[in-house]
Amino acid sequence: MLRSLRAPWRHVAVALALSTASPAAAQSMLRDTETEAFFQDLAAPLVAAADLPERNVDIALLNAPSINAFVAGGQAVYVHSGLIEKADTAAEVQGVLAHELGHVTGGHIVRMGEGARVATNISLLSLLAGVGAMLAGSPDAGMAALMMGQRAAMGKFLAYSRGEEGSADAAGASFLAKAGISGRGSLAFFEKLAGQEMRYGVSRDAEIEYVRSHPLTSDRIASLRDVYEHDPAWRRPDDAAMQARFERIKAKLIGYLNEPAQTLRRYPTTDNSVPARYARAYAYHKQAMVGKALEETEALIASAPDDPYFLELEGQILLESGRPGEALGVLRQATALTNAQPLIATLYGHALIATEDPANYAEAERVLRAAVARDRYNPFAWRQLGTVYAARGDMARASLASAEQQVMGGDYLRAVASARAAQGGLAPETPDWLRAQDIEMQARALYERETGKGGRRRAG
Repeated sequence: MLRSLRAPWRHVAVALALSTASPAAAQSMLRDTETEAFFQDLAAPLVAAADLPERNVDIALLNAPSINAFVAGGQAVYVHSGLIEKADTAAEVQGVLAHELGHVTGGHIVRMGEGARVATNISLLSLLAGVGAMLAGSPDAGMAALMMGQRAAMGKFLAYSRGEEGSADAAGASFLAKAGISGRGSLAFFEKLAGQEMRYGVSRDAEIEYVRSHPLTSDRIASLRDVYEHDPAWRRPDDAAMQARFERIKAKLIGYLNEPAQTLRRYPTTDNSVPARYARAYAYHKQAMVGKALEETEALIASAPDDPYFLELEGQILLESGRPGEALGVLRQATALTNAQPLIATLYGHALIATEDPANYAEAERVLRAAVARDRYNPFAWRQLGTVYAARGDMARASLASAEQQVMGGDYLRAVASARAAQGGLAPETPDWLRAQDIEMQARALYERETGKGGRRRAG
C-alpha cells in the first residue's frame, strides 16, 4: 500500500546531483511495505561492506520528481521518487545507495558545518570591510568588498562540498567492490546525469565548474571508470531477482503518482507483465474504475496466490471503494503472510473499523496496537487506533492516540491539549499515563523551539 505522509525534513537541493542535506522543514514521504523491503535488501550487502550495523540504515522514499538522493543526520538515506522513475535497473539505484553510504561513513552531514563556518567567517569579514569603506565615503568600494566576500565564501563552501562528493564516490566504489557487485550500474546512472548536463547546456568553463556544488558528472565518470573496470566484479551479471523486484516497485510508484492517462500509455493493455498489471491497477483505481482495477489484481493473485503485496493491493482497492467487508479476507491473509508487518496490519485494522461492526473493534484494537508498537512513526495507524478507542468509549486513550498523531504532524499545541486530556482520564504512573506526560513535554519543547521562548514565531 503506497501512502503519502508529511515528514519534517528538507534537503539542500542540487539539481541532478547527489548531496548531503540537513532536516529543516516538511517533505512528503511515501511509505510502502514492498518498496521499503526492496530498499533494505538492495542496501544490505553495501551496509555490510561499509561495516555499519545490520539493518541500522534507514532508506526513505520522498515524493519529488527530481533525480536526487541525500543523507540527513544519523544513518538515513533519502531517495527521490524521480530517481526511481528515471532509473532503468536496480543496479543503478544500488550505485546511488553506495555513494550515499559513503556520505554516511564519512560523517559528511556532521562535518558540513565546518565548511559553513569557514564561509560564514569570510562573509563577516567582507561585511565589516564593506561597511568600513562605505562609512569612509566609498560606497562603490564597499559594495565591491561585499560582493567579493560573498563570492569567496560561496567558493570556499562549494569547494568543501566537491571534496566530500569525491570522497563519497571513492567510498561507494569500495563498498560495491567489497560486496562483489559490478560498478556498471553506478556508471550507467552517472551517464544519465551527463546526458542531463548536456541537455541543459552546462558548460565546462572553469568559472562555472568552480561554483558547482558537485564535480561535473563527466569528471566523476572518468575517475571511477578505471576503478570499476579493473574490479573482478565488473563483468558479474546483475541480480535478476532484484531487477524483477525493482521493475515491480517502479511500476506501482508510477501508477500511484502519475496521471492515469500517462500510466496507461506507458503500460498499455497489450502488456500483461506483472509490472504492467501493477501500474494499471493503480491507474484504474485512481479513475474509480473498480471493476478494471480488480481484474488486474485478480490476474496478479492468480499468478502468485500467496504474494502478500498483491493481496494488499486488492484489499486497498476494495476498502477505498466502500467495500470493507470484502476487503477483510485478503487483508487478513496479507497480514498473516507478512507476520503482521505494521503498514499492512494498519490497513487491515482500518478495514475492520470501516465495517462499522462493533464485533470487529476488539480485533482492530489488537491489530493496531501491535502495529504502533513496531512502528510508532505511523500517524495513520494512530488515527485509526484513536477511532477504535473512541468507538469503544475509551476517550482517554483516544486522546493519547490523537496526541501521538498531532506531535508527528507538527500540531504541537493540540498535541499538548490532547496529552493533558489523556492524563486526566488515565491512572497515574501507568505506561499510557507516562507516555501522555512525555508527549506533553515533547510537544511543549518543540513548540518553544519553533516559535521562540517568547511565544512569537521566529522570522524566516
